[in-house]
Amino acid sequence: MPEERSPRFNDYDRIADGYTAENESNLVNAYYERPAMLELAGDVTGRRILDAGCGSGPLFAELRDRGAVVTGIDASAGMLEMARRRLGPDADLQVADLADPLPFPDDTFDDVVASLVLHYLEDWGPTLAELRRVLKPGGRLLASVDHPFSITLWQHKAGEKPKYFETRNRTEEWTMGGQTTQMSFWDRPLHAMTDAFTSAGFRITTISEPPYAPEARDLFPEELREITGPSFLCFLFFTLEAT
Repeated sequence: MPEERSPRFNDYDRIADGYTAENESNLVNAYYERPAMLELAGDVTGRRILDAGCGSGPLFAELRDRGAVVTGIDASAGMLEMARRRLGPDADLQVADLADPLPFPDDTFDDVVASLVLHYLEDWGPTLAELRRVLKPGGRLLASVDHPFSITLWQHKAGEKPKYFETRNRTEEWTMGGQTTQMSFWDRPLHAMTDAFTSAGFRITTISEPPYAPEARDLFPEELREITGPSFLCFLFFTLEAT
């Protein structure tokens, strides 16, 4: 019998086309996470920014349009090809895995944005140390992750036993653009996140649970039908200063 192969996890190359199309206009990315990250970033004119886990480049494009000098890295060559189509041949894009040492000198960037990427990593320590290294003193790390409380609520509703205080692996099957891949996430409690940030030399200046974009209510009436206010549990956002 042929050897049974294990599923490949987080294969963004496989779903690059479908993920890019969905990310472009869906509720949680286009009308919630991305506007919130841009709000945290504020005025970025002239700032040198590393988009760590840039994917197909929508946040890169927004930051560049606001006057930032942006470098993008991603572990998926397929996603970077999508970014190249969006951003043009002169965009500074490199294949790099956040689990490995980064290909930049110390004190290179004014800001790092890590948009929905840290929750793929089991151990945040080495990655945060590298992000701190490439940031100038006083530079900022802007990060968004799956909200640990929302994950616990979903597990409870699904009849699973929530294990909020553990760092634990969670897998999902994603199908986008007719392609399917297994996704692996590492969930952890809030205190584990904040401990990792401070241990890596960051000072926490913001923990945010922002509202979705005002126009989302009209664009996604079914998704927001049971949400009475302007916010919902989905992602958690941090602004961190390199000390």
